[in-house]
Amino acid sequence: MTCPVDHATPAALTLDPFVTDLDAESAALRAAGPLVRVVLPGGVGVHAVTHHAEARRLLTDPRLVKDIGVWGAWQRGEIPPDWPLIGLANPGRSMLTVDGDEHRRLRTLVAQALTVRRVEKLRTGIEALTTGMLDRLAERPAGESVDLKAAFAYPLPMNVISELMGVDTAEHPRLKALFEKFFSTQTLPEEVPQMMADLGALFSRIVESKRREPGDDLTSALIAAWEDGDRLTTEEITNTLQLMVAAGHETTISLIVNAVVALETHPEQRALVLKGEIPWENVVEETLRWSTPTSHVLIRFAAQDIEVGDQVLPRGEGLIVSFGAIGRDEAQHGPTAGAFDATRTPNRHISFGHGPHVCPGAALSRLEALVALPALYARFPDLTLAVGPEELRNKPILTQNDLYELPVRLA
Repeated sequence: MTCPVDHATPAALTLDPFVTDLDAESAALRAAGPLVRVVLPGGVGVHAVTHHAEARRLLTDPRLVKDIGVWGAWQRGEIPPDWPLIGLANPGRSMLTVDGDEHRRLRTLVAQALTVRRVEKLRTGIEALTTGMLDRLAERPAGESVDLKAAFAYPLPMNVISELMGVDTAEHPRLKALFEKFFSTQTLPEEVPQMMADLGALFSRIVESKRREPGDDLTSALIAAWEDGDRLTTEEITNTLQLMVAAGHETTISLIVNAVVALETHPEQRALVLKGEIPWENVVEETLRWSTPTSHVLIRFAAQDIEVGDQVLPRGEGLIVSFGAIGRDEAQHGPTAGAFDATRTPNRHISFGHGPHVCPGAALSRLEALVALPALYARFPDLTLAVGPEELRNKPILTQNDLYELPVRLA
């Protein structure tokens, strides 16, 4: 698929809200240059950075900020409150949406709670969850098609992030329904305000319950976090909780699903992995690069004119980071950048971001994948796709490289 030209915005590429062919769209973005004018669903125009080197530079440039008040389109009232992507562009005050000293303040307080020790403590629980889910999968009739996403790749990270954050499993069905609307480009405008209000109310309720009855979880730790006489506000805690739950399960779902698809469509590499000749760490890193879980990250704003090669990102413009395009940049990864190669070394990608706003949950996502994938293939070494790769359907989510389902046969 070639991105159609938007005639109202010369030289702009319109991103497909249905995400029917992400690979072709990413290739078109990359070919258009390191800085490309794009049109998001709803007709909102921004720029996209699509090459590795330029993305690294921009993600450490202090002139590129998270303050939505810098966005010219926002100042001019061109972004309606019912825009389907408003929750991603303006998710409320947290470490995701501030810069400089305020970002360091919030990230320091979050880092006190999200320690390496706390993440590593989850390993035993992740292993137990994985074993239990694989036991249930093994009870299914031989040869039966099963949706591996619904039965394994979704519930594992959702349970892990819920345990980490102290979210009751009873909230999972409601969270799933709300996040489906939150991420989708197809959410009706009239549904957006209520969806945002419902998400806010749900997470506010969780925070208040932890104030009353603290536990050994990250939300309770955020409430208790203290740095030089400073605490997080209730708004900051609530928004951080929502951010961590949203990003903490969606990215890992896609990582697990995309790794399985990559292996099943590259049988020669799959065989080497199962023989132990390619480490699982390589599979995870190459999946992150080649089929990155996060296709686009919304949204940063230019506080000043910023030169990008021979182009300029004008002051007041919005920028998205197109990781789907960046991951296959030949200038960074060589002429085989478009191929899945789990033997690739070095493999210096930026699929979890770069600079001050690098994903704080990267270590947890890698840990989950490195527990789940080897265990899955150890239990079901003859796993195969139950449909042709061309039948796999992308979900209409601009920010996530996600599938509706992953039908497989376990033996």
